[in-house]
Amino acid sequence: MIDSTLMVQGTTSDAGKSTLVAGLCRVLARRGVRVAPFKPQNMALNSAVTVDGGEIGRAQAVQAQACGLEPHTDMNPILLKPNSDCGAQVIVHGRPLANMEALAYHEYKPRALRAVLDAYRRLERAYDCIVVEGAGSPAEINLRAGDVANMGFAEAVDCPVLLVADIDRGGVFAHLVGTLELLAPSERERVVGFVVNRFRGDRALLDPGLDWLERRTGKPVLGVLPYLHGLHLEAEDAIPRARPDKPGARLRVVVPVLPRISNHTDFDPLRLHPAVDLQFADLAAPMPAADLVVLPGSKSVQADLAHLRAAGWDRALARHLRYGGKVIGICGGFQMLGVRLDDPRGVEGAAGAAPGLGLLEVETTLAPAKRLERAAGRLAFADAAVAGYEIHMGVTTGPALERPVAWLGARPDGARSADGQILGTYLHGLFDHPEARDALLAWAGLDAPGAPDYRALREAHIDRLADAVSGHLDLARIAAHFRPRVRAAAP
Repeated sequence: MIDSTLMVQGTTSDAGKSTLVAGLCRVLARRGVRVAPFKPQNMALNSAVTVDGGEIGRAQAVQAQACGLEPHTDMNPILLKPNSDCGAQVIVHGRPLANMEALAYHEYKPRALRAVLDAYRRLERAYDCIVVEGAGSPAEINLRAGDVANMGFAEAVDCPVLLVADIDRGGVFAHLVGTLELLAPSERERVVGFVVNRFRGDRALLDPGLDWLERRTGKPVLGVLPYLHGLHLEAEDAIPRARPDKPGARLRVVVPVLPRISNHTDFDPLRLHPAVDLQFADLAAPMPAADLVVLPGSKSVQADLAHLRAAGWDRALARHLRYGGKVIGICGGFQMLGVRLDDPRGVEGAAGAAPGLGLLEVETTLAPAKRLERAAGRLAFADAAVAGYEIHMGVTTGPALERPVAWLGARPDGARSADGQILGTYLHGLFDHPEARDALLAWAGLDAPGAPDYRALREAHIDRLADAVSGHLDLARIAAHFRPRVRAAAP
C-alpha cells in the first residue's frame, strides 16, 4: 500500500506523536513537498486561532508552522475542550457546537466522523500529502466503538500507520507488542512499522531488543529517535514542570496551575528567557515568593476561581500586592481579577454569579458567542508592539477599562489598576512579541530584559527536530508506504 497520507499513532498519550508529525512535516517541506498536518480529533485546552477565524489544537498550529503554512480549521476539525471530569466543549470546524457529557459525545461520533472526513478531503485536494496525528492510544478498548481519532479514521481513508512509543517512560516493548495485539487484524495489517522515541544510552544495548521485536511482530523498527535535551515545541496539553537552572535569573514569575488551565503556552517565552525564573505552582502549596504573579486562562473560570480561593491564594495575592508585587491576568485570569463573574446561561457550568477577586473595577458576563480573533497593536502604557489572539466567551465592562493595557487597532483591550500594579487582558500570546515582552518585564521590575526573538527560537527548534528525524528514521523504507502525490503541471 503506497499512499499520500501517513498516520502516526502512539502506544500512549505523550508518546511523541505530535513531535514526530512536526518533524516529518518539516523534512517534507524542506524538500519542496506541499504537506499539511491533520489531527481528526484533539482533546486539549491549549488552542490557537486559525487564519480562517476558527480554533484548533495548539499542536496542529505548530505542525502547520513546520509545513510553512498558516493554521487552518481543516487541520483539526474536532477539538474537545474539557470543562469537567465528564464533559467538554465540542468544537467542530473551528466553532463551538455544544457542551457535551462523554456519553452524549459518544452518540455524536458518527456525525463527528463525517465532519472529519469532509475536512480531510479538502486537504487531500489541496496538498501533495498529509501527515496525520492520532490521539492517545488506538488500543483503548472502551473507546474503540465509533472511533474517529485513531484506527477508525485510518480504516476510513485506508492509510498506513506508524506506531511510536516512548522508551524513556519504560516498558517500550510491552507497549508496542501489547498495542499491536489489541488491534483488529485489518488494523494490525496497516501498521507498517515502529518508531522508538526519546532514547538515551548505548544503542548497542537496545539492538537485541529491537531484533526480538521485529521477529515477534513481523514489523520493522523504522527509527530510534534520540532524547533531544532542551527541545522546545509548544505543548499540546501537558504542563512543563521542570525548572531549568538559570543562574542569571533576576525576576521570579509564578503561574498557578488551575484545574482547567488553558493556553499555558502563553508562558513559553518567559520559561525560555535567561533572566526569568518561571514556576508553575500547585494550588495545594503556599504561593511561592514572586515579583510577578500571572493568573492564566481557564476553561471554567468560576470553578477555577473557587479552587484558587479555597487554597488561600486570594489572601496570598493581596499580601503580594501589599509588598509591591505585580499581577497580570490573561483571559479567564483577567475575568477573575474583576468584581463579579456572571454566567446566567450556564456557559461554563451551572448558571449563577460569583464575586471576583475585586482587584480590577470590571465585571464579566459570559455568553454563548465565542470571540476568536487574531489581533495586533501597541501597548497603551509603553511604546511597544504587541500581537496575539483572543479566545473567550464573555463581555467585560467597568471603569477600569478606561485604562486599557493595549490598543488593538482602534479598539482598547484590557484594564489596569489605578496604582499601576495590576494588568488584565484578553490577549493570549502576550509575551510572544519581543517588544511587548521586554516592556512587560520592565514593568514587572526586570532591568535590561532583552532576550532572543521567541518566534525565531521556535523555528530553530523545529529545524533541530527535523534534523533528528532525517538522521534517525529510515525515510527510504517509510517511502515504500508513503509517497507524496505527483501533480500534473498547470497548462
